[in-house]
Amino acid sequence: MLKISSNIMSAVFVVGMVFHSLFAYAGATTKVNTESIVANSPDNWLSYGKDYKEQRYSELDRINVGNVADLSLAWSFDTDFNRGLEATPIAIDGVLYLTGNWSVVYALDARSGELLWKYDPQVPREWAKMACCDVVNRGVAAYEGKIIFGTLDARLIALDAVSGEKVWEVATADIKAYPYTITGAPRVAKGKVFIGNGGAEYGVRGYVSAYDVNTGEQLWRFYTVPANPADGFENEAMRAAAETWTGKWWEYGGGGTVWDSIVYDNELDQLYIGVGNGSPWNAKIRSPEGGDNLYLSSIVALNPDSGEYIWHYQETPAESWDYTASQHIMLADMDVKGESRKVIWHAPKNGFFFILDRLNGKLLSAEPYVDVNWASHYDLETGRPVETENARYLNEAQLVRPSSMGAHNWQAMAYSPQTGLVYIPVINSLFEYKAVDDYLYEWGQWNLGVYLQQQAVADPILAQILVRKITQGALLAWDPVKQEAAWQVPHKLTWNGGILATAGGLVFQGSAEGEVLAFRADNGEELWSFDANTGVMAPPVTYSVDGEQYVTILAGWGGAFGLIAGLEQEVSPPPSRVLTFKLGGVAAPLPANPLKQTHEPPARLTEDKAVLEKGRTLYYAYCSACHGTEAISNGAIPDLRHLPKAFHDNFNAIVLDGVMAKAGMVGFSEVLSDADAYALHAYILEQANVDRESREQPEWWKTIKTWVYGVVAKLLGFAMSFA
Repeated sequence: MLKISSNIMSAVFVVGMVFHSLFAYAGATTKVNTESIVANSPDNWLSYGKDYKEQRYSELDRINVGNVADLSLAWSFDTDFNRGLEATPIAIDGVLYLTGNWSVVYALDARSGELLWKYDPQVPREWAKMACCDVVNRGVAAYEGKIIFGTLDARLIALDAVSGEKVWEVATADIKAYPYTITGAPRVAKGKVFIGNGGAEYGVRGYVSAYDVNTGEQLWRFYTVPANPADGFENEAMRAAAETWTGKWWEYGGGGTVWDSIVYDNELDQLYIGVGNGSPWNAKIRSPEGGDNLYLSSIVALNPDSGEYIWHYQETPAESWDYTASQHIMLADMDVKGESRKVIWHAPKNGFFFILDRLNGKLLSAEPYVDVNWASHYDLETGRPVETENARYLNEAQLVRPSSMGAHNWQAMAYSPQTGLVYIPVINSLFEYKAVDDYLYEWGQWNLGVYLQQQAVADPILAQILVRKITQGALLAWDPVKQEAAWQVPHKLTWNGGILATAGGLVFQGSAEGEVLAFRADNGEELWSFDANTGVMAPPVTYSVDGEQYVTILAGWGGAFGLIAGLEQEVSPPPSRVLTFKLGGVAAPLPANPLKQTHEPPARLTEDKAVLEKGRTLYYAYCSACHGTEAISNGAIPDLRHLPKAFHDNFNAIVLDGVMAKAGMVGFSEVLSDADAYALHAYILEQANVDRESREQPEWWKTIKTWVYGVVAKLLGFAMSFA
């Protein structure tokens, strides 16, 4: 009897502890609101950029320059897929909330990585085609007991933070009519959720919306480009913007999607949005008689309560290069000519580091932070760039820096008040912009107005070397006061991860080469590294539980460059993972990646160069964004050169009829004919057989070729540096 009573008492105690934990857990998540985000607890990471300034600086210093060498893996968590991960985890009193591929949300124990709950919004796999840049998501927002996120098919969903059950769901766009997506993380303030969307490459009209955090009711919407003037204007801001457009831009969508940076300024009670590129990219098509095309490539300040326009600054007038202004917006206070100013720091795609007065949007400074050749400088009186002669590709192709990837993309930068430096994951590259001969708008397809394909590369070894040598990435420490570089650490590849700065004198970053790295914040000295077995793009966060400091980062290779660049590996991509580190961690090493499976290709269909060139053009128009440059894939999406014979036997059924649509491979019968499919198939088989022949060459010959090609690539890169 005593034994039974003891068991009952033990069970009651356990149940009581569980309920106590749940109530404490619920209380912790309920406390997340505007005031707590402003307060910026160092133990938690409550918002996308940690707080409303979005400086990504942590006051935690238990992990520091003196002991970071002892940092090791505390735990890892495998997600359900192996595609690119871009999310910033939210850390709230011992629980991590994050998003993975296909907009799946995970809640994990921050100490152990144990899965607490998972929510799958069941995104239709065929909608992946409408995502320009992989099936990624940059994270959730937390507010008053709810976890809120956007889905790839443009829904906004709120979940109960404790149970993971859905509280409300709302469609932010009519995706039957327009190919919208959401990959960005929502922002929350004042009882509202702010979210934009993607889809400019497919021909949509951009906007940002506010929703009630408790009900999902839409409160307001601000469009970033005007619609058909004949239909009237939503507000005076749209009426003014329409005066800067010509032609029938609304038939092409216009673009201007707010796909990433949205920042609430609690000091001035303003909301800042970074507006994206034009649709199509080529300004001559969408606005043939000129015009600045507001509010493309602009930072716009809005009233967060009503969505009313306050001010704007356009960084790239008449944007024509995919130079979005949707990169990380950071708020700061700084001395400008002896006067304290509230400012915005911004390092967008166009390669200039901007300092704006956030009271009125006045340009205070703009200096290039990478190699730039589209503009010589900015006129501070007019606030406009002074373009060079080779900036516009009106009559002939032009090599332009930066490329369409930008000098800085979505990967977040960070700031350390200890050093006064802004840390930026930069890209140095160039792109040959060439206008298409005859533009034809196609719903649901890429509508750029420029050719994506660059010069053909016959040898796959050379193709890989060129990607690795010509496009350069680096971690740049930028002094915003002097407007110059303090130091720079080159990376082996481009498309490296976002940044975290800490009071321990450290800067953390993941790399495209597959490492998690820690540097001294003052001079860039590398102090620690960890092999993640895959490319790392996402930004790290740090938090503290029970006095123990942790660093967490998501590891998964993909995104826009990760897909199109290929960067072939001898192994298959591992599951995309959450990696968490602490001093003296004792987790088991990550398992080795499995070897890649390849299948010998069938014989070539033809050697007709005209057919193969047509196939290459079609491949770049419809396939390369997912399957990679020159048909070289990173492996997360099938490498078309290495597929089994059954794929080739059923090529038209797959590519035209879409028999694999439920797996994400939709059909293209609306835009491709049987003759087109034949040319496309011929090009893929040509690349497959070239690859097979290259693999069959003796190792000594491959070594010689690799060395020669490396020298050629270096010389070419040196020559291009003068472009």
